[in-house]
Amino acid sequence: MTDLVILVGSVYGGSVEVAERVAEAVEAAGLSVKLNETPTSADLKGCSLVLLVTSTTNQGELPESIQPLYEQLQQQPVALGELSYAVIALGDSSYGETYCAAGLLLDEQFADLGAKALMPILKIDALEFFQPAEGVSDWLDGWLEKLITFNGKG
Repeated sequence: MTDLVILVGSVYGGSVEVAERVAEAVEAAGLSVKLNETPTSADLKGCSLVLLVTSTTNQGELPESIQPLYEQLQQQPVALGELSYAVIALGDSSYGETYCAAGLLLDEQFADLGAKALMPILKIDALEFFQPAEGVSDWLDGWLEKLITFNGKG
């Protein structure tokens, strides 16, 4: 069984870079990880821990690559009470109210379906980090600690 499934929504690759950075750290900690850049609700079957990494596009919309996951869960809601998750949202704070909106949308959807947030949402601001993967560094230590404890390997 995979220790962590990372589901990615990306337009220009920034979210993929962040997801790959997290995946490398997870594997270096001795845990298994599966990364999917075109996620669907089928990826949640048999899964106990998911990390959602997504950018926000246009005026607060989900990237095309992660829309199927969101839409499937909207059209055919499933109970996610056995699932824990975290969200990393990429955005640009100059967009005001739509800053990191895609990540917030997924966070709300997973919570509404009963999933438990393992950590508060991490927002990576394009105005602060030119390379989005740099924005995950401080968060990563706490995440790995939670992940190891969650998987009973600590």
